[in-house]
Amino acid sequence: MTTSTLELVLPQWQGGNNPDYQLGSELLATIVPQTHTIDRVKVPVSTDPLPAQTTGIDGEATLLNQFQTTTNILSLKHPERVITLGGDCSISEAPFDYLNGRYDDFGIIWLDVHPDVANDHNSHHVHEMVLANLLNAGAPTFNNQVTHHIAPDHVLLAGLKYDELRDMDQTVNQLNLAYATPADLRHDNHAVIDWLRDHHIRHVAVHWDLDVLDPNDFRSIYPAEPHTDVSQFPAAVGELTCQQVFSLLTEIGQTSDLVGLSIAEHLPWDAINLRRGLLTCRFSINQKTCSYFPKINRKMRARFF
Repeated sequence: MTTSTLELVLPQWQGGNNPDYQLGSELLATIVPQTHTIDRVKVPVSTDPLPAQTTGIDGEATLLNQFQTTTNILSLKHPERVITLGGDCSISEAPFDYLNGRYDDFGIIWLDVHPDVANDHNSHHVHEMVLANLLNAGAPTFNNQVTHHIAPDHVLLAGLKYDELRDMDQTVNQLNLAYATPADLRHDNHAVIDWLRDHHIRHVAVHWDLDVLDPNDFRSIYPAEPHTDVSQFPAAVGELTCQQVFSLLTEIGQTSDLVGLSIAEHLPWDAINLRRGLLTCRFSINQKTCSYFPKINRKMRARFF
């Protein structure tokens, strides 16, 4: 079965060990425009708490299983284009592996303030090493699950805060990965478009981690959590605006065949905090309901939430 465009709703949270990414994925699925020509599939993701760490990688067995499930869906549908709505950054691993196997002259633009090139020696979160896995430079079990590894010269890091690389990010230098900083993209998109042309990238996938954005421009990202002092945030903070990213995506699509787009790390704080508050008061609301309606049964009470 072949479909032109497949949209994967992938509320994967185990890569960052943060269940809040599930709600972020659900809301993205509502926000992103959909047409009758796009086939949408929700990938089943475990909601069980992560088991005790035994391998050095949080949720390793669960993630490997979910990656395989995603790969199986892609193999069955065999789409020409893949949109993936996450979820943490690890959502791009299976779709980009698939697309790299489908197309020659394929490249990746990693639109992220961080490079996600850690490994199992310096991180235990897969969302910090997903690009390394695609480069065959990450954690061994995830490297091995990737079927079509990407060459370093077919990857561009866009929006990267190169001056704020951490120890876990040094694979950027070891593999000599190309990058464009926020300053490079401040006035135009030449750094990205020239890279596409110079490397003869005919088909391209873009991984868009929303934290490449300035938290003053877009509030539904990690460093924009209410009451957070951004100056004390323990990692690089993005500087791009939504308008800059929309302009960049448009030009990328005009220069190469845009066959993949992942949107990751959506944290809509107002919705998350509202849900948390309602969950904490659910029991008292149900108890009060029982006092007003003593004969109400449990099934009826459960419908309130």
